[in-house]
Amino acid sequence: MNIGGIGSVANAYQYANLTRSNKVSSPDFTSSMQEATAENKVDAYKNYLQDKYGVPITVTSVGKDQDSMDRFAGGTAGSGNVAIAPNILKQMANDPEKAAYYEKKISDYFNYGVPQTDAFMAMIGHRKTSEGLVIHEDGTVTHYLSGEESPEKVAKFEAEQKAKKEKKAKQAREAQERAKEVAEERHRVQEEMYHNRSIESVLYDQVYNSRMMAYSDSQEGLLSAYTLRMGSIVTSL
Repeated sequence: MNIGGIGSVANAYQYANLTRSNKVSSPDFTSSMQEATAENKVDAYKNYLQDKYGVPITVTSVGKDQDSMDRFAGGTAGSGNVAIAPNILKQMANDPEKAAYYEKKISDYFNYGVPQTDAFMAMIGHRKTSEGLVIHEDGTVTHYLSGEESPEKVAKFEAEQKAKKEKKAKQAREAQERAKEVAEERHRVQEEMYHNRSIESVLYDQVYNSRMMAYSDSQEGLLSAYTLRMGSIVTSL
C-alpha cells in the first residue's frame, strides 16, 4: 500500500525521537564482508541489517499481486516487518550502491512511513494491526498496511445500534398501545350506540302500544271499542 498520499496528515507529527540510526558500515564489518565467502556474505549482511534496524529480516520472494501480498501481510503483526527477495539481498550484500539504495528505502520506512501511518490511523479512529515493507524480485518496493476500527469506535457503533434497536422497539410498543386504545374506544362507541338503540326501541314500543286505536263496523260500536281500548291501555301502563 502506498502511503505517500497521507503526507499532509503526518506533517504535524513529531519525528524527533523516532529516527533510527543511519550509521554506515564500520571498517571491521566491511573487512569481514570482504573476507566472507559468497554464501556467508549474504548471511552476514542479513545479520547486519537486523542489527541496524532492530527487526528480523524475512528473506522470501513475495509476488506483487494482491493475493500474494494478502497472504504475506496476513501472517505479520506490528510495524517491524521487512521482507527482501533472496536475489535482491544477494545484490545488496555484494554491491554497495544497491545496499545504500535499499537501506535508504528501509530507513525511510521506519523513520517516516511508520509515524505517518500512526498519525493517519489515529486520525480516523483505527488501530494498526500490521504494516511492513516488501522488496520484490524485480527490485520494486511495496508498502502495506492493515488495520481495524479501534475498540472505542466499535463500542460507540454498537451502542448506537443498540439505541436504534431500543428506539424502534419502543415505537412498536407505543404503536400497539395506540392501536389497542383505538380498538377499545371503537368498541365502547359501538356498545353505546347499541345501548341507545335498545332504549329507543323500548320507548318506541311503549309509545306505539300506548296508542288508543279502535275498530268497528258502526259509529256506536267504534266509540264503545275505543272506550274499551283506552281502559286496556291504562291497565297495561
